[in-house]
Amino acid sequence: MFETMSLETLQQYWWIIISLLGALLVFLMFVQGGQTLLYAIGKTETERKLIVNSLGRKWEFTFTTLVTFGGAFFASFPLFYSTSFGGAYWVWMAILFAFIIQAVSYEFRSKPNNFLGQRTYEIFLLTNGILGTILIGTAVGTFFTGSAFSVDKMNLLNLTGSSNAISAWEGPAHGLEAVLNFTNVALGLAVFFLSRVLGSLYLINTIEHDEILKRSRRQLLLNSVPFLVFFLYFLGAVLLKDGFAVNPATAEVTLEPYKYMNNFLSMPLMLVLFLAGVVLVLAGIGLSWLKDSRKGIWYAGSGTILTVWMLLLNVGFNNTAYYPAFDCSLETGSAASQAFMQSSLTIQNSSSSHYTLTAMSYVSLMVPFVLAYIWYAWKSMNNKRISEQELNEEHHTY
Repeated sequence: MFETMSLETLQQYWWIIISLLGALLVFLMFVQGGQTLLYAIGKTETERKLIVNSLGRKWEFTFTTLVTFGGAFFASFPLFYSTSFGGAYWVWMAILFAFIIQAVSYEFRSKPNNFLGQRTYEIFLLTNGILGTILIGTAVGTFFTGSAFSVDKMNLLNLTGSSNAISAWEGPAHGLEAVLNFTNVALGLAVFFLSRVLGSLYLINTIEHDEILKRSRRQLLLNSVPFLVFFLYFLGAVLLKDGFAVNPATAEVTLEPYKYMNNFLSMPLMLVLFLAGVVLVLAGIGLSWLKDSRKGIWYAGSGTILTVWMLLLNVGFNNTAYYPAFDCSLETGSAASQAFMQSSLTIQNSSSSHYTLTAMSYVSLMVPFVLAYIWYAWKSMNNKRISEQELNEEHHTY
């Protein structure tokens, strides 16, 4: 089946899968968002224990999705992986550190004779919630604004040993310079506040405790406003900026006015699904706040997945460079700037071979079964809301 597909079709197929995994990851960051609300919502030890144990049932889903996303990206678009992870390593090391301390915290927070103390691991959870969301959002922002790197595949043929690296990062910050672009930071903050919105909705849905319910609704409102402000800023900045267009005949990368807006207009189904996602997020917030519904997480979660999925498809499809090479120190439109942009990564020039993508595509047929298992496990763990009585009866708590 997949053998008969063209390389271009397989590249597009895998960009769809990668984008979906990225969207699922952003939704599952409600765990990180809930962790940042630990002291804002949990005022007593019992309340914090309820929150941690409610989130603890799901943290492995987020971690597993992050690993799967990274692994799938590496296998399908290895040049991106080697360029970004090999060059912007300070950002990815910080993200990795944030998720490692999360795993350690859930494992050891409630262990007897814990020499670091319970509060230390709770601070780790807060750190993971803040750094994990903001850094991932900021890193993804560079898909639209560009990063300072160069690519020279001819280095593979260099037999002198002086340099055989395909990619080189231009500058000493190795990815941390992304925070100097406010559009990137705006997306990072939008993801942070969105995770807190989703975290509030998740706690409303899963915990049976009047005070936690009341405070969660309050946090939902407090975090929805900054989320919308930063998201709308990022969306406006991206849709109105020049984007990185690729000439399909020559593979030349140039700046095109309103490129990302044009992508949506050229692919109306994508635009409709994007808008539907935004509406679902707003519906989840509105139902939970105005109607006292406890099912807002399903509306907002579905909307988050659709919105992020379409944004990532937008930046990869319609002859667009999804990881632009762009040096802000160079004058836009100059010969040096134009030459630098030719290192930009597209789904065509950064993918694996036809054989590798074909083999991986057969493995991808297992994805629906994995999603079905996740859904079953989710429902089994949430067949009833967690309460103080249930915590007292549990043999294992976080």
